[in-house]
Amino acid sequence: MTQFFQIHPDNPQKRLIDQTISLLRGGGVIAYPTDSGYALGCCLGEKKAIEKIKWLRSLDDKHNFTLVCSDLSQIGTYAKVDNDVFRLLKAHTPGPYTFILNATNEVPRLLLHPKRRSIGVRVPDHRISHALLAALGEPLMSVTLIPVDDDLPMTDPEEIRERFGAHLDAVIDGGACYLEPTTVVDLREIPPTIVREGRGDVAPFV
Repeated sequence: MTQFFQIHPDNPQKRLIDQTISLLRGGGVIAYPTDSGYALGCCLGEKKAIEKIKWLRSLDDKHNFTLVCSDLSQIGTYAKVDNDVFRLLKAHTPGPYTFILNATNEVPRLLLHPKRRSIGVRVPDHRISHALLAALGEPLMSVTLIPVDDDLPMTDPEEIRERFGAHLDAVIDGGACYLEPTTVVDLREIPPTIVREGRGDVAPFV
């Protein structure tokens, strides 16, 4: 049965955050709010949960999965960051950006792009996201909740529960989110490449 947690967007209730973490650590898949729409998330090493997310989003092995991180130091554990990249990340995190970087050996193989061995990383500017990450102590494997044949992320938790509830362990109602997805920037080479233009301003990267 899907849990529906109404969590305050400014003062997340620890009890509900802890219940969500328990579901995640048990192999669960959640829908949760970020600073650019709702996202699907699970723990890094949970193969069945990752396969469920791929199925829900109709994703193939070429999709760049995202590690939602708590801060820059956590990004550095899972992605290769040189001085130029670090300066760009520092200037634009937290915020509505996903950055494509070369992955370190800490990233589970099933999350890597099969040819490029790359991974998406991001630090959202959202208190519920940060509360989850702080309690979990590691990144969330995540993808934006964009239904098949749609171009924009879902923003209404009630609609998410109605449409996907049967396949999720928890839906966090943190209120409405922005309609635009993250801006995706490939930082594996400088100058960067804009992969997707979304809520984040692309001007600093072009």
